[in-house]
Amino acid sequence: MSDKLENKVVIVTGASKGIGAGIAKQMAAAGAKVVVNYASGKESADKVVTEIKETGGNAVAVQGDMSKQPDVVKLFQETLKEFGGFDVLVNNAGVYEFALLDQFTEESYRRIFDINVLGILLTTQEAVKFLSSKGGSIINISSFASTRPEPYSVAYAASKGAVDSITRALSQELAPQKIRVNAIQPGGVFTEGVAKLGADAESEPIKQMIARSAMGRMATPDDIGKMAVFLASDDSYIITGQFIEVSGGFK
Repeated sequence: MSDKLENKVVIVTGASKGIGAGIAKQMAAAGAKVVVNYASGKESADKVVTEIKETGGNAVAVQGDMSKQPDVVKLFQETLKEFGGFDVLVNNAGVYEFALLDQFTEESYRRIFDINVLGILLTTQEAVKFLSSKGGSIINISSFASTRPEPYSVAYAASKGAVDSITRALSQELAPQKIRVNAIQPGGVFTEGVAKLGADAESEPIKQMIARSAMGRMATPDDIGKMAVFLASDDSYIITGQFIEVSGGFK
């Protein structure tokens, strides 16, 4: 463990698996106390907390659907109860559905935008109530798709474009309160979810993703987590309103 985030409390939404879990573990490894939020994957969230504690860290799991305001309020109240405050919010909770236009449904639109966009607005609105007196860092997880959408990702890409707009607007609005707002834009990320689908380095979809990386590999959740640690730390105290792609030169 390092002490880069010593004495800081970090909330990571959607942290029971994938990128969120990687971010939570890296935050803990840097010395932060971590709130592992999850919507439905209690067992997975508890596993993340256990792994953090086994390596000497401090974490707690808190259930909540970030597209529902009562759950958002509960998340922050539980954080204050457990740790007395917080310093960093990572808006990672999100969903994706890939479909061509003729397969697009209103239901999928509502689900994607409620979680990916409304969720960020609700969590940030609540966070500012407690950060405004001391400042802090808000990190939004966007995607390369926000600026380079694939043909089958119209709704998902549009939601991530909205995340970028929110990031830029709030970085300006909240800067006088010493609250920094930045976004990480992952490219292809190899998560356990991808692995569970039977994909590996030899599968054709993964080969295609790797071929699009200048560095010859997909990113990992830990790669995203390490960038999040930097944006959470005092090393980035002058950085706000920025979009950082962590993709190995994805194209």
